Amino acid sequence: MTSFQSTLGEEPGIAEELAENQQAISIAEFFEKNKHMLGFDSGARGLVTAVKEAVDNALDAAEEAGILPDIYVEIQEEGNYYRLIVEDNGPGLTKESLPKVFGKLLYGSRFHVREQSRGQQGIGISAAVLYSQLTSGKPAKITSRTQGSSEARYFELIVDTDDNEPEISVEKTTSWDRPHGTRIELEMEANMRARQQLHDYIKHTAVVNPHARLELREPNAAFKFERATDQLPEETEEIRPHPHGVELGTVMKMLTATDSHTVSGFLQEEFTRVGKKTADSVVDAFRDRHYGREMRWRPPETREDFDLRKTVEDATANKGADATAAFADAISSAVDDRDRIAHHELSAVVDSAAEDVEADHGTAFGETVRENAVEAVWLELIDAVATGDGAEFDGEAAGEDEASSGSENDSRLASDLYELVDDATSTRKDDEIVYAFAQRLAGTFDDEREENARHRLSHRTLSEYVDRAAELTEEYDDVAFGETARENVIEAIWAVMTTVPDDPPLVRELESDRDAVSNLVDGMRETDIMAPPTRCLSPISADLVSAGLEKEFDADFYASSTRDAEVHGGDPFIVEAGIAYGGELEADGSVDVLRFANRVPLVYQRGACATTDVLRSIGWRNYGLDQPGGSGLPNGPAVLMVHVASTNVPFTSESKDAVANVPEIEDEIELAVREAARELKTYLNKRRSMQQRRKKQNVLGEILPEMAQKVAEVTGREEPDIGDAIARIMNNVLVEREIEENGDGRTVSVVVENNSSTNESVEVTDIVTAEPTSLSDGATVVEMDGEWFIKWEADVPSGDDATLEYAVSEDATFDLDVQGVETEKLTVKQ
Repeated sequence: MTSFQSTLGEEPGIAEELAENQQAISIAEFFEKNKHMLGFDSGARGLVTAVKEAVDNALDAAEEAGILPDIYVEIQEEGNYYRLIVEDNGPGLTKESLPKVFGKLLYGSRFHVREQSRGQQGIGISAAVLYSQLTSGKPAKITSRTQGSSEARYFELIVDTDDNEPEISVEKTTSWDRPHGTRIELEMEANMRARQQLHDYIKHTAVVNPHARLELREPNAAFKFERATDQLPEETEEIRPHPHGVELGTVMKMLTATDSHTVSGFLQEEFTRVGKKTADSVVDAFRDRHYGREMRWRPPETREDFDLRKTVEDATANKGADATAAFADAISSAVDDRDRIAHHELSAVVDSAAEDVEADHGTAFGETVRENAVEAVWLELIDAVATGDGAEFDGEAAGEDEASSGSENDSRLASDLYELVDDATSTRKDDEIVYAFAQRLAGTFDDEREENARHRLSHRTLSEYVDRAAELTEEYDDVAFGETARENVIEAIWAVMTTVPDDPPLVRELESDRDAVSNLVDGMRETDIMAPPTRCLSPISADLVSAGLEKEFDADFYASSTRDAEVHGGDPFIVEAGIAYGGELEADGSVDVLRFANRVPLVYQRGACATTDVLRSIGWRNYGLDQPGGSGLPNGPAVLMVHVASTNVPFTSESKDAVANVPEIEDEIELAVREAARELKTYLNKRRSMQQRRKKQNVLGEILPEMAQKVAEVTGREEPDIGDAIARIMNNVLVEREIEENGDGRTVSVVVENNSSTNESVEVTDIVTAEPTSLSDGATVVEMDGEWFIKWEADVPSGDDATLEYAVSEDATFDLDVQGVETEKLTVKQ
């Protein structure tokens, strides 16, 4: 304890003195002292982060305006400082908005919008301006020209950290050769030690933004990445939150802000994918938690001591004999027609009977008469339920004792419960034990009759009932009722119970009731609701993932996958994965991992990212990659790419370098990667098979000629042609040219013989130095530079053959090209 702390309370007014020292700080002032939280923790990383924030802004701006992005990045060395220049061809910024975009932290248009974008909080580019002014003392220089403007606007500004407002030192109009766009120039204390990370960021940005053209110039290198497609990402639309995954506090806040008065209206107005039918399902699930369900008992069969008509007549006074009898008959018949009935269902039966009798007899049956009838019939039902009807046991058979005897009603309810418990529990349990358990459970229902005559229970209360009966059974009968048996009994009884029709509270009554809102959130999560719409997201798509990898990585194989949308925290997300393998990729060491979030490369904190954790947990040996020790990143000439697209990516920090370990996102990353990895496994297996086939074919190519020569020597005949033999032994597709001389020239036949076990589609191109005539049906010919290209496609079933025929002059030469069949499965004889 400090000396100051030890004197606290000894002098009057110390609390007031301490209070005077309390003061608010601006967000800009906070990040001025904590710039490392935004990724500006060193000169090397600060430069990469500034480039990243400027490029992300440029890409977002161009795409929102429907413009194919052209982005130029230049880094100039200026003594101890570096000057960063980033230009784009976006729509430009207005005079009013530009200073706040670049000079005010937490200023932006996307934080409250539920749709995918690279930037969300409005911190990135203004943080780069802040870092620049802190390290160099110089303002940011910004030029922007909006579409249709004759001149550009030029600003020099810094961030006033005391007020988190832009402080403009220069503002003027200027000329600029770009018709529209924005240019920012920042000077900062930095270094190029992270040159590789900078290059990777630009290259990887080109991979996941194949519609963008990017150019980077720095003191020692220059790169230009052309666009691979003119197709802009699909335009996104804002959506409402999805009910699955939304937090309790968020729902409470939404309830206070909504204009809806009913829970059903609130659900339909404030959430996506919730219509009237879905809202009703959520409200029913809410009722189950908020009000509980009512037990539905099985009405007894006809019994001498049970007369429901008489019960109704005794409870009904002064309504006339005929009307009373009709009332009693209607109720008795309706109850008899039901397999089970709950208290509120009985109330509906009585109301319906009263209305029918009033229509037929003109006698009114008011609320009091109806309530009396309901109470009398209900008591009669639960007192008589299943007594003697199908009951296999009585109290004596079940081994009555202090714990199981209870009231007379115990055994009456027990027979009904026995059927449910017996079906739900193991056949190894003795019938007497099951019935004793049912008796004790029935006793719990009966004990609560005065306070809960309707037998209305929440799932938790029902669980307590079952636990109590199980514990008594274990105590007195020395038979265990384990967790599984208890859960099965609870679910069996819960399934026959029914949702009550009580109206849910109005929104104004619900918003301040935390427990009720919690029940609503649980009901939302339990209800099966259609996945959120993906119009708020702009995934790259599997085809463009492959195109981006092909554009920047020279590999032999590419695979990609795009998952369906899922939900985390009420926000939809989509995971995409891509794999490139072989070719010119580096074979030594672990694979190259590319991590992306909303089309933005994640350059730093790879070890803290959910993507890396998932990739390490996959057994890559199953997919044909080397994985030392059976865990961790695999080795080999491969690139593994994962892209998470979301309306709200859960990053681990404000610097947005790593995706947090959210189970829903991790599951989707694994599924997406495995989907692409299965294609890699198929490719590698096929490649190994082709390698083995090629090796076998090479061996045959060496042995068969020797065998043919020996056979010729022994038999004294000509050496046999072994070309066909190899094709048939290897089950290859044999393509062979046969030429027949005739008086006018030559007739050429190209025969395709399919010796494989599968149907094959073959594309034959025969290049001829003389004009061909009399072509077979389906063949086409194109003349180029004195050569004729005969193109022909044939689908050849297994074990069958097809023939291309044409005629040429005697002096023609030929060159045959065959496509559609792997080289290892093809034999060509010219």
